[in-house]
Amino acid sequence: MELLIFFLAPVYHFPPPKPFSGEKIYNPYEGMDSTCWKKVNFHFHVNAWGGLTSGRKNTTEEFWKTYKKLGYDVPCISDYQKINPFNKDSAFYIPTYEHGFGLRKKHQMLIGAKKVLWLDYSLFQTLSHKQHILNLLHDQSEIVAIAHPDWEGGYSLDDMKLLSNYQLIEVLDNNWRSVPQWDAALSSGHPAFILADDDAHDISNPYQIGRCCTFINSPSLHSAELMESLKKGKAFGADIYMSDGETFDMKAERTHLIPVLKSVEVRRDTLWIETSKAAVRFVFIGQNGKAKKTVRFKNRAWYKIQPEDTYIRTEITFFNHYGYNGTVFYLNPVFRYNGVQPENGLKAEINLLQTWILRLVSIPLLLLALLFAIKRLNRKAKKYSG
Repeated sequence: MELLIFFLAPVYHFPPPKPFSGEKIYNPYEGMDSTCWKKVNFHFHVNAWGGLTSGRKNTTEEFWKTYKKLGYDVPCISDYQKINPFNKDSAFYIPTYEHGFGLRKKHQMLIGAKKVLWLDYSLFQTLSHKQHILNLLHDQSEIVAIAHPDWEGGYSLDDMKLLSNYQLIEVLDNNWRSVPQWDAALSSGHPAFILADDDAHDISNPYQIGRCCTFINSPSLHSAELMESLKKGKAFGADIYMSDGETFDMKAERTHLIPVLKSVEVRRDTLWIETSKAAVRFVFIGQNGKAKKTVRFKNRAWYKIQPEDTYIRTEITFFNHYGYNGTVFYLNPVFRYNGVQPENGLKAEINLLQTWILRLVSIPLLLLALLFAIKRLNRKAKKYSG
């Protein structure tokens, strides 16, 4: 039965990557209010399924108390294959879960989930399998994010060039950095924005908690406004510095020292960025992840967007309390477009011929394999009964 699911899946045709183009520049931060940043974590696991999954020692009470202590406005629980109802009566409640139960870490984060999808290709996944799952999840959730794509090679760079129909990529988490996968998607013309999370499984461990977060620019903590800002890219990921031996009390004191992103503006052909504190460096990064310009020891930096630039994203590294590299901001890209609100819509199409060839060839083979297995079992049963 498990193998039958694999061969019944559709086979997709993927058009070649097409980088961003157009005379206009999309700036996801246009009109942002620097006093309206909300600190959010979407990826955390508590005790679920009778303690079968990692997170069995965590309680919702400890989760809430710890994240609020560290200055989070909206911490969310994302159990495997389960929407946790904690805080469901609050205006900021966002139903979230992590999809995927395969042998390798081909997972997705569902934000604003309507229900849980119980289909997955658990033994192996082709590019078409991955696209099929994204399509199904897209119909059941407000936002689909590819979770930690670099973990165990879950999503290759070639995958990210071709897959579509998702909105976010979990570029940062406590375990992995998937920046090359993000650049591969952006360089192929997919307007995919950043998600940054702890992906933590132990609420008592300060090395897992409060390490990565998403700052969302939203006028309120209402769930609909938070998700709308995420969809538009009005957010950024933060890799928050911590030194060896820090306790939760020390981490809580340091949350007030995190700089503020004050402005991100595109004036004609120039990108201007300002922060509340001087940075070690601003790095402007473009097509294929190539660094285009570095500005050091300033709280303001600019980059003149060149005709060949399809997108520009910015990484900002701040000083830590020792005067070296500390917290890093990963800003969403500005990119070329034709003036219509961009979205990472479905680009792949089902190849009906290849789909039916696969089914017509594989199903008889599977039936023969099943008959062979039944005969072997019958022979063994006769042998032992005799």
